[in-house]
Amino acid sequence: MKIEHILPADIERRSMEIIEAELGPIQLPPDEKDIIKRVVHTSADFDYVRNLRFSEGAVGKALEALQKGCTIVTDTNMACMGISQPGLTKLGCHKVCFMADDDVAAAAREKGTTRAQASMDKAAGLTGPLIIAVGNAPTALLRLKELIEAGQIAPALIIGVPVGFVNVEYAKEVIMEAGVPYIVAKGRKGGSTIAAAICNALIYKLTR
Repeated sequence: MKIEHILPADIERRSMEIIEAELGPIQLPPDEKDIIKRVVHTSADFDYVRNLRFSEGAVGKALEALQKGCTIVTDTNMACMGISQPGLTKLGCHKVCFMADDDVAAAAREKGTTRAQASMDKAAGLTGPLIIAVGNAPTALLRLKELIEAGQIAPALIIGVPVGFVNVEYAKEVIMEAGVPYIVAKGRKGGSTIAAAICNALIYKLTR
């Protein structure tokens, strides 16, 4: 194996060329392809080519929300920090994570729930279009389903990619039946970096 001498500015472009070549004959839907490739780029894991699920029209709904200056709500500060601020600024959008907020911690203690659940309750009080990006806590997805059924929240998109072993697969299946647009990584894989990568792929569709 030879070392490729690539300028720093060209590393992402070259990485995407390698991913494209390794996809071989696999044909991906045009509106989903950039998102799947960015997740593979972030993770070096081609399983996402098979595992990522998109509800019908999910990408279009997400782009429409971004064009309207939506708020992206994450379940970890890591995911929040990973979302492109320059891209959000160009679009007039915002990103928030409520997990470390004192009122969220207090609400979780009072109700005997997780902070992730309490943070979704707080998100339900936001105005304007919402994209919810969950990369860590399946309980956030389960609470979202309850809020959706109660008519208290109607996200333009739910990104459901929590990683782990406990309730993860179940929570993803639940959110795919919630009646709102979704991008979900079926199975146990996911994480904050995957949630941020999907958000960035959507943002870059409008800003690059």
